[in-house]
Amino acid sequence: MRFLPIVVATFAVALLVGCSSDPKPAAQGVSDSRKQAVQAEIDRMVESGLAGAIATVTENGATVILTSGVADRDTRAPILADPPQQTRIGSISKSFIASVVLQLVAEGKIRLDEPIDTYLPGLLVGDGIDGRAITVRHILRHQSGLPELTDDPRIDEYRVALEGRTVTPAQEVASALTRPALFAPGTRWEYTNTNYIVAGMLVERVTGAPYTEELNRRILRPLALEDTYLPGPGELDIRGPHPKGYASVDGVMTDVTRIEPSVPWAAGAMVSTGADLNRFYSELLAGRVVPAAQLAEMRAGVSMGSEPAGMNYGLGIGYTHLPCGAEYVGHTGGIYGFLTVSGATPEGRAITYAFTQVPESQPDIPGMLSRALCP
Repeated sequence: MRFLPIVVATFAVALLVGCSSDPKPAAQGVSDSRKQAVQAEIDRMVESGLAGAIATVTENGATVILTSGVADRDTRAPILADPPQQTRIGSISKSFIASVVLQLVAEGKIRLDEPIDTYLPGLLVGDGIDGRAITVRHILRHQSGLPELTDDPRIDEYRVALEGRTVTPAQEVASALTRPALFAPGTRWEYTNTNYIVAGMLVERVTGAPYTEELNRRILRPLALEDTYLPGPGELDIRGPHPKGYASVDGVMTDVTRIEPSVPWAAGAMVSTGADLNRFYSELLAGRVVPAAQLAEMRAGVSMGSEPAGMNYGLGIGYTHLPCGAEYVGHTGGIYGFLTVSGATPEGRAITYAFTQVPESQPDIPGMLSRALCP
């Protein structure tokens, strides 16, 4: 699970297969040069050994889907661009839960600098851990100091699925709290999935409704993100058309598409398509997901350190300026079988790369973003 309002009714989407030519002039759609650069990017990733890749590029109001590789290593069936393919998006889920929390902030139901203990009394207690000192902002910005729940080998979405188990958010938080705090709240930044399990619990406590209902009501339905959803406990399969996801398990390349979503839950269990993610981040930056004041809070962050260089983390989003000067706002998400990089610029360009394996070595994400988003 590692990183990292009302939609305009006339949002235009043009779906093209592979790198076929766009019938519109370049100024009205995705430019040929951008399509070629992004196609070359995903081809390189597949040539390096990945099973498959999908790139969804948005520019000048149009969206193009490019594919490379296979959807199934056994049958060698190619990845299709039409119908749009759903993939697991891992920690990109954090941008969605953060947006729900910020809507609740705008409604006066949550305060960012209020201690978590105000809303979830007695939940965060442990060695160096005190929910009275950890604020909502600390949680969303990964500055809480909470230990990482996935350090527990029992908290593994693939193996939990094989065992036929589910877990609850409370069980996960309790497991994480058996270990000491990583640091005092607010003193530094460290990415921790536990934070966003707590964020999901916060939404449920404040609203009195399941998180998935709030997600659907506040984000997915208003933005018409019809291929995006949070699967429920025990829902191991992906609902729509999708490529298989692969990982090395005990030294054997394995189909790991089926996982137990109650493990990553609000922190990383969502399923989506590139077109939906491009729309989400574009609408977020346009101020049509959270109000302007709360969007400014989301975009006020702290340095993530040297890896990746120049990246900052706000509230559920990462952001940086690319070498060309363009600003990228988005997130990455790694989960069994899938790695996704997604985000947009304030000027309306957007990109989602979805790979059906997590690469063994860190890909050149700044370069990938630059080739997709720079003017």
